[in-house]
Amino acid sequence: MDYTLEAVHEVMFTMWASRSRATRAFERGAQGEMFVLRELLFRGARTPTQLAEAMGATSGRISSILSSLGKKGWIVRTGDPEDRRSVVVELSDEGRHMVKAHGDALVKRLEWVFSQMGERRTRDFVGLLGEFMTYLSICDPQEERPTAEQVQVAFERNRRLHDRMVEMARAGGHDCMPGGPPHCWFAQGTTAETEQDGSSAR
Repeated sequence: MDYTLEAVHEVMFTMWASRSRATRAFERGAQGEMFVLRELLFRGARTPTQLAEAMGATSGRISSILSSLGKKGWIVRTGDPEDRRSVVVELSDEGRHMVKAHGDALVKRLEWVFSQMGERRTRDFVGLLGEFMTYLSICDPQEERPTAEQVQVAFERNRRLHDRMVEMARAGGHDCMPGGPPHCWFAQGTTAETEQDGSSAR
């Protein structure tokens, strides 16, 4: 069996076999309610249209998510001062606390995993994962294989995102969001630009 096909099977098996609660928590962070909450944390007040564009969702889907978040008391809706026909959505204090608690929990889980792997293997893994996800981000089953130019653009874009993340991490994260958690670069990974990349920057 060719190594590429063997690798595909191994990756698919690993993804299927490791369906843990933590894995599902990461998946929820990239879509739905948690995506909206982290988008509001990082970018501040947004309109439903802006949230839909960032998430790549329909207006109906965003409306449903915002309705659910509103019932939980995690967001606040106010009139848009620039357009009375529209509304803007912001995090409530309770919503901000919930996002921070969720981020803290995920970071602790990852820290434990990497402590088991050791520094060298962790750094190797992070580098390879970044490379894998960059290639994957430009693979569309409905399109032709990416060109060399598309690959170069994708890696350059992810390198910029990675450098920005490193700067924020070195600053302790305290400057990226007033009152935000030290790891608020975690929310950075959910901005529209990163969602379009479909990968973690590396």
